[in-house]
Amino acid sequence: MFSIAIIGRPNVGKSTLFNRLVGKKLALVDDQPGVTRDRREGAARLGDLTFTIIDTAGLEEGDAASLSGRMRAQTEAAIDQADAIFFLIDARTGLTPDDRFFANLVRRAGKPLILIANKAEGKVGVAGAYEAFDLGLGDPIPLSAEHGEGLSELYSALLEALPEHTALSAEETERDKPLVLAEDEDGSELDVTKPLRIAVVGRPNAGKSTLLNKLIGEERLLTGPEAGVTRDSIGVDFEWAPRVGPARKVKMFDTAGLRKRARVEDKLEKLAAADALRAARFAEVVVLLLDATIPFEKQDLTIADLVEREGRALVIGLNKWDLIEDKGGKLAELREEALRLLPQVKGCPVIAVSGATGQGLDRLMQAIVDTHEVWNKRISTARLNRWLTATLEQTPPPAVSGRRIKIRYMTQPKARPPHFIIFGNQLDELPTSYERFLTNGLREAFGLPGVPIRITRKQGDNPYADKKKRR
Repeated sequence: MFSIAIIGRPNVGKSTLFNRLVGKKLALVDDQPGVTRDRREGAARLGDLTFTIIDTAGLEEGDAASLSGRMRAQTEAAIDQADAIFFLIDARTGLTPDDRFFANLVRRAGKPLILIANKAEGKVGVAGAYEAFDLGLGDPIPLSAEHGEGLSELYSALLEALPEHTALSAEETERDKPLVLAEDEDGSELDVTKPLRIAVVGRPNAGKSTLLNKLIGEERLLTGPEAGVTRDSIGVDFEWAPRVGPARKVKMFDTAGLRKRARVEDKLEKLAAADALRAARFAEVVVLLLDATIPFEKQDLTIADLVEREGRALVIGLNKWDLIEDKGGKLAELREEALRLLPQVKGCPVIAVSGATGQGLDRLMQAIVDTHEVWNKRISTARLNRWLTATLEQTPPPAVSGRRIKIRYMTQPKARPPHFIIFGNQLDELPTSYERFLTNGLREAFGLPGVPIRITRKQGDNPYADKKKRR
């Protein structure tokens, strides 16, 4: 599969074209220039062609150390990575000095290049498209990414630019088969061939992007001292090799910092926060990254509660650990605090890390893999009911209005997260406190730390209910 980078100055419609080609609104789009900062990859389709498309930040001149300079470095890295380039200009605005400057930059890259005059709908747009001939980059393709006009011309140009890459490969789709286990057989829904999906979430400036860059060993994500540098949720693919065992494929998502809803007024920040929450919902394991110098703020607890309600496995990372003096005492204190403040994910790993120095990254990844295995765990019906019988004999559920609540049977129909069903009578009267008791018992008896546990109640119909109504 080949890859194409979308290049151009700010606000020419790069992210709109990216969304059009991937078929989803993945990249944030707004009239404000400079929305995109990191480079973002997606699986694109144009006709019968499938390829990787890379959205990039708008090209701007600036000092290398400035934010615009660091954004341009990310764009240049995308140019080096790609097999071809889509160079976009705004047909309505016409050519600008920046377009001419950056046209020379992409010309020096020596990659196959397709010149696209975006926003070319209407007479004004067509006139601007003809102006693009002055760049000397070949025939411009009039296009409207917003309305989907001109995609057939883009398809033809792509076939001509990359003849060796555009051969159609047959795609095969695999259907997931349900896991069937015997009554006395434990199991797992874990598939080690698929990439482990991880989302890193937290408050702004907790060091999420720095941590990911350290994990993959390159400056893949834009970082800086400014809070709120990351906007889009950027997925990064890599392999993690543990000290023991085979390497695991990982897809880790860097997300925008999440602040209290009342403090978010900017439209772009609202869009970025929504994108971050979506990444957390589609992940399998969520790493809640805290600033170790100011941990467990109310917003951190709110995020952790959201992760639990979405049914994702949770790992807590204490970043900036290199700034802590009394490391041993502080870690024990924070782990105890996590137990007290987050009882809904009791036992979730709390790992001290430093994105700046690389300290604790192997421990963090191992905790993620271990928690993912727990999240996929299936417990046999026979073991569950042996435990249930012993638990009910020791601590039976309380009677309601003089009538005893009977729990007869328990099974686990699915994992991801572990989901249990209890069968019995009077279960609609079962107190929430007793359900929490069962949840904690399951967690301790079968080793289910750090993952949400779901319990559903099912009771039989009363055979005499209709007779009472008739009387």
